[in-house]
Parts: sequence; structure tokens; C-alpha cells
Amino acid sequence: MKLNGIKQLRRSLAFVFFTLVVVGCASESTKKEEPIKPNIVYILADDLGYGDVSCYGQEKFSTPNIDKLAENGMRFTQHYAGSTVCAPSRSALMTGLHTGHTDIRGNVRHEPEGQIPLNDATITLAERLKEAGYVTGAFGKWGLGYPGSSGDPNQQGFDEFYGYNCQTLGHNYYPYHLWHNQTKVMLEENAGFETGLYAPVKIHEQALQFIEQNKDTTFFLYYPTIIPHAELVAPQAYMEKYTGKFSPETPYIQKDSVRRYKLGGYGSQPEPHAAFVAMVDLLDDQVGEIQAKLEELGIAENTLIVFTSDNGPHQEGGGDPDYFNGNGDLTGYKRDLYEGGIRVPMIAVWPGKVQANSTSAHISAFWDVVPTFCELSGSTVPQAVDGISFLPELLGKEQQKHPYLYWEFHEQGGKQAVRMENWKAVRLNMAENADAEIELYDLQNDISEQNNLAAEHPELVQKMAAIMTREHVKSETFSFPFEN
Repeated sequence: MKLNGIKQLRRSLAFVFFTLVVVGCASESTKKEEPIKPNIVYILADDLGYGDVSCYGQEKFSTPNIDKLAENGMRFTQHYAGSTVCAPSRSALMTGLHTGHTDIRGNVRHEPEGQIPLNDATITLAERLKEAGYVTGAFGKWGLGYPGSSGDPNQQGFDEFYGYNCQTLGHNYYPYHLWHNQTKVMLEENAGFETGLYAPVKIHEQALQFIEQNKDTTFFLYYPTIIPHAELVAPQAYMEKYTGKFSPETPYIQKDSVRRYKLGGYGSQPEPHAAFVAMVDLLDDQVGEIQAKLEELGIAENTLIVFTSDNGPHQEGGGDPDYFNGNGDLTGYKRDLYEGGIRVPMIAVWPGKVQANSTSAHISAFWDVVPTFCELSGSTVPQAVDGISFLPELLGKEQQKHPYLYWEFHEQGGKQAVRMENWKAVRLNMAENADAEIELYDLQNDISEQNNLAAEHPELVQKMAAIMTREHVKSETFSFPFEN
């Protein structure tokens, strides 16, 4: 009995040991199968047109580092900004809601510095990633809430912010101050009319430092640079490379530049063409330095980089997109809801995951970024957003499509637009007539939106009108002209 008892005990112990080993191996196997959350670097250029980079057709100058992103990743040909101007476009990006639903629907300044803030109840992209374990940092231009408000970046999920809180003050490249979280950082080099410190260079240094400091964790770097928004000016070393090379030049002279210089007014520029190219060259170098930093730290393989722009090209401060064919074949500029105002370049790179040198015609928009990054981070994809994750497209899997995309813009009399498959509807001058005629374009055969086919497709026009009515939800802060 005693021997049998010992044998039974040995068998029981062996079974327990075997079970622990199996469970341990299974647990280890499960750990190995869990997807590694990638770092995310989202680079947002300011007023960069669809054709302002060479991999999208620019011929008068080159952008080798941005082109390298395209060579190593996926270039989207039908990606859209959240709006046709800065603040609402960024609001759509941060909230996952289009401009008929999102908090901020226009550029409205709050005195003495900043813009109307995001609502305190709003859950931003940064907050969702922070909940998923990401360290979050924003470096560049904010524009979604004045310092200390509910829209302050530190109140909307960002652990660290460095740059311009106010997009109006972001018109100037040699500002008196920047913000580091809640600290106003005075730039003594720029006192008075001095131009000692080009702010995007300082902001870029801080962004690289953020990557360095968080190389051993998982981070989200939001990089909303102010380049190449007007005013048109670049550091002297960059200007010297292009001075005299883009004639004919029409000097830009701002009548009130002395009074408003560094307070939102654009400074004068004798060679705006050269200055624009110099600025994009600097931006391209900074994109290259971000890529190099990730490689140097050995984290490039586990980092998704996205490069895009917040709207179409500007005509301010001497800006001349026609000279550079900055929209390619697209019609319209910043503040238009034609393709040139809202279709933007987007490139995504994730080594080993996103197919190198690939192109996507998937129709997507800024409000898709929230669900995409939520799925990427393993967090719950929110249902109450207008976006659809494009992660399957990035990974070469079956991709869900939008039934339509919707925009509204409250300036210039009020405008609406809808993209439904290859059809595009645009409605203008709504302050004069809420039911203004709808223009209809077949983008597959008329990407320049030159042939209005509304009279030939009344049933489609009715569908577009119904979408415009349904998707506009009244905002107490940003009233649409026809509501008045």
C-alpha cells in the first residue's frame, strides 16, 4: 500500500508538472502571438498641396526623403483632409468626426491667444492611445484650444506639447514665444524684429528628443509642422540654395506687416517662389531626420510613419500654387471644397507590414485615423465616429469602403461637398440659398471637376442632397450661414 501510494503521488506530481509546463508553453506561445503595438509617427504638413511633393508629380523641385517614404511604403491617391482650413481639419483628425459633427468647424480665434477649444467631453485620438499604453507627444501647431482651456493639448491626451498653441501666431516663423506644456518659452533671439531662431528648427529638435526619451516604450508622436504655411520665409542657408532660381518672382509686401509682424501678419518676401521651395526642402530634411533617428535607435521596424497635409495649398503671403502646379490636375485651393482644397498626399510606412513601393486608391479621410490607430493599438474601436479603419488596406487585407464622405465649410457663404464612389457633389453660396443648386462631377473621368453633370443625373443629385441634409448637425458655436 505504501509503495502504491508513493507511485500514485509520483504520478500526481508528474501530472501537475506536465500541466504547468503545457500551460506555461501555451502562455508563452500566446505572448508570442500577441501583436506588438507599433510606435506611431504622424507628420502633418501645413497647406501642402497634392502635387507639392515629387512622388505626387512635382517637377520644379524634389523631395527625396518624402519620396523615400513612398518607396518604402504605401502612397494613397484618394485620401482627403478633414476640412479645407486648419482648425476643423485637425478637429476631424483628433475626434474621428467629419465637419458636420466635429467640435471645431472653422478658424475662430480666442483673444489674446489661441482658438475656440475642443469640448471637455470630447475623447481625442491622443486620449485613446494614451489609454492603450502609449506615451503621447505633440510638436508643432495645435489650434484646438487656448492655453489652459478644455482644448489645451495637455487636457486632450498629450503628455507633452511643444510649439505654437495659436495658429494665428503660427503665421510667423520667428515668434516671440512658444509653449512647452503650460510654460510660455520666450525666444529672446526673436525679440523685436530679430530673426535669430527659426521656430520649426527648435520644435524639430524637441520632437527628436521625445523619440530618444521614449525609445524603450511605445509612443505616439504627432508632428503638425507649420511648414509651408504662409508667411513664406526659411533659414538663410536654405534661402541661399534657391535665391534667383524660380523667376519670375513677384515680391510680396504686406502693408501692415510692421504693425502685425509676429502677431499674425505675414512678413514681406522679395522671392516667394524661392522661399516656398526652401521651406519644403527644410521639411523634407526634417522628415529624413526623423527616419534616421528611428533607424539609429533600432526602432524603425516597429514604427508606423504617416505623412500627409491638412488641406490644399494656400495663396497667401505670396503663395503661388499655379506656378508650381501644386495641385496637379485638381481644381481649387485652400478654402475650396473642390478636390484641390481637400485631396491631400498621404504616405504610410511600416517595414515588414505595409508593402513597399505600393499605391492605394482606397477612398479615405482624416476621420478614419481614429479607428485605424485604435485598431492598430489594440484598443476598442469607437462606434460613435464617422471613420472606418484603413488598417486592412495597409496590411493588404480586405478593406471596408465608405458609402460616402461629407464636408461642410462655413466661410465664403457656406459650402458642402459629398464624395460617393466616383461621384462628387459640391454646393456653394448657401448663405444666399440653403437649397442652392448642386454641382455633380464624375471624378473617374473628370478629376479636374470641369463638367457639371447634375442635369443629366437628377436621381444622384437627390441622393447627394439627402446626404447633405442628414449629415449636417447644428453647432451652437459654429453656425452654418443658412441657419441664420
